[in-house]
Amino acid sequence: VGLGPVSVAPADAARIVGSRIPLLKNYITPSWSSVEENIIFGLRLPRVLLGMIVGSSLAVTGVAMQALVRNHLADPFILGVSSGASATATLGMLFGVFSFLGVYALAISAFFGAAVTIVLVYVISRVRGRINITQLLLSGVALSMIMDAVTRIITLSAPNALGLHNVAYWLSGSLAGAKWGYLTLPCAAICLGMIVLMVNHRALNALLMGDETAGTLGFNVARLHKLLVLVSSLMAGTTIAVSGTIGFVGLMVPHITRLLVGSDHKKVLPVCALLGGILVVWVDVAARLVIAPEELPLGVLTALFGGPLFIWLLKRNTAKA
Repeated sequence: VGLGPVSVAPADAARIVGSRIPLLKNYITPSWSSVEENIIFGLRLPRVLLGMIVGSSLAVTGVAMQALVRNHLADPFILGVSSGASATATLGMLFGVFSFLGVYALAISAFFGAAVTIVLVYVISRVRGRINITQLLLSGVALSMIMDAVTRIITLSAPNALGLHNVAYWLSGSLAGAKWGYLTLPCAAICLGMIVLMVNHRALNALLMGDETAGTLGFNVARLHKLLVLVSSLMAGTTIAVSGTIGFVGLMVPHITRLLVGSDHKKVLPVCALLGGILVVWVDVAARLVIAPEELPLGVLTALFGGPLFIWLLKRNTAKA
């Protein structure tokens, strides 16, 4: 929290944060300026916490989607979830279509777009009652392109230049607008998603061996598929609503986690959430510092790192095959 265009000493940053904790504030003597306090507590701390939540949510969503399709190359972007969320969120931001939903309009609109897209992908990819993995990935890419086209049409119809600028920056992915009020909904979504997935970690392990094997072991595969679709949509939608589209986190982090702890979802899920949060926080720090005092969109940096990794994973899987 001390890093940025205006640097704050680590000791001062720690004391400022500690001064807001009831058990510690009586033991801390203020030795900082009001400007430093506003920077740390008003701007950077909610941004760091939001980064942890966003990174964790994207990484865990990646794990859920990879279990659903039994393919480690799947993530919210490849299956079109993020594009669907972006399309409906953009519609709400520019034209106020979902304004009747109040303060949660953006989050609910993004969730709606994510849910519709992933359900369409799921329906299209089912062949004779089973998911065809190749068809699922291809339909995800196709729907992602369609939703991206819809988003462009919406942005080209923007009623004013300011709205267009805000949407363009939001679509690039950023935590610059982080506020304390933005933490509640995505935090609730990741907590709920983690609880559901951890309770079903054995079923996720069984899914990796195939639907028939999972069914033989006593798991309700159809119910599990629907549950993963719902949880993935909820986490992806609420995350995209507060941060925009941040690519490749859901691809990179699960893969790195499996290299560290293996494929058991009981270990993969918590470690993945932790690593995803840490990754997004530090990439956000880099985005603030690279061209300070200006900021790079967070999605730009994750794409620069994630793109080469995705190519490497493709080549690695091809070599194994």
